[in-house]
Amino acid sequence: MKILVVQESDWLKRNPHQQHHLMDRMSIRGHEVKVIDYPIDWPKDDNGGFKFEREVIDNVSKIDERANVQVIRPSFIKKPLLNYLSLYCSHKNEVKYQIENFKPDVIVSLGLLNAYTSSKLAQKYDIPFVYYLIDVLYALIPEKTFQSFGKYINKKAIKNSTKVITINQKLSELAVQLGAKREDTILIDAGIDFNSYNPNLDSSAIKSEYNIKDDDIVLFFMGFIYDFAGIKELAIKLGQEKEKYPNYKLLVVGDGDAYDDLIKIKQDYNLHDQLILTGRQPFDKIPEFLSSATFCLLPAYIDEEIMQDIVPIKIYEYLAMEKVVIASELPGISTEFGYNHGVEYVQGADEVLDKAESIIQSGEYDVLAKTAREYVKDNDWEVITDKFEKVLNDLVKNH
Repeated sequence: MKILVVQESDWLKRNPHQQHHLMDRMSIRGHEVKVIDYPIDWPKDDNGGFKFEREVIDNVSKIDERANVQVIRPSFIKKPLLNYLSLYCSHKNEVKYQIENFKPDVIVSLGLLNAYTSSKLAQKYDIPFVYYLIDVLYALIPEKTFQSFGKYINKKAIKNSTKVITINQKLSELAVQLGAKREDTILIDAGIDFNSYNPNLDSSAIKSEYNIKDDDIVLFFMGFIYDFAGIKELAIKLGQEKEKYPNYKLLVVGDGDAYDDLIKIKQDYNLHDQLILTGRQPFDKIPEFLSSATFCLLPAYIDEEIMQDIVPIKIYEYLAMEKVVIASELPGISTEFGYNHGVEYVQGADEVLDKAESIIQSGEYDVLAKTAREYVKDNDWEVITDKFEKVLNDLVKNH
């Protein structure tokens, strides 16, 4: 099967998401995969010039080095607002080019503007179109004034879809609200590589490198550090109450919008031993970092629109490692994991330290941790890929 994936984020630099896991595995299974992406962080990486020239990167793998995915980056104008207009045109032309030359059996889209153009072209060329909804995309548009237009485009692309695939119940509900037919909306959970995410993994090397003692309570966060992630607030709280929590350490693996602020907080509150900032780390080292954790965190702002319906894949990985998760009580997460399944809820970052201490003092930690892995035991990536592959195969066969 030939699969054309279309998205408006950076396939190469952003941390692995659902689509990376699936497409690497689909490639290994013998399917031909091409991805049209967009280097979304270009303003930070800009090395001059007015225009980003089209790039083709061959033999890309994000999860498994055996994968062979081709990534295509259409040209665009490197100026605010003009980048969107030029992206719309260049991505449309690129999709049309790939349809005529690559001749995909199915198009899988995760974007907004290019999802809409792809859906229209798929209809024109009679190709099955799958909208893969893993995020509330229009809420992620940096320019707030464009978000309502983004939602409008989102609705159009979903209505043009042959099938809509989501990764949790709240996103399925959102898809229907945005115009998807319930009978054409399919939920396929996030997956876990249980061989890599093994709770018995040795953490001694990480602990030694970052001066983590065996009796330290390690609060762990990984991924892109948004300003609304709650990590800044938690770090400040730890700084204010470090005498109360002398053996607590906040381990942050990743970078993002709030990273520089965290560096400043570390200095201002003298958290040199208690706030550990590793920056971005290789994907294959993440389980080792996770093994050093006591609690894993998602203390995002509870009223942040972007976070309402999503369930980050990392929560499944946290639970698989037998780690108790402390998360804000967001609708998507509480709907997906419920209560007493290894996820303990708070209303904000300022409650995390008290919640962690309460769990430790109650003696319930081990029971919660065992419950966590048991709850996600059926989310093996190979099983998830089987389901995804069957949906695409059936779609192509019956179209």
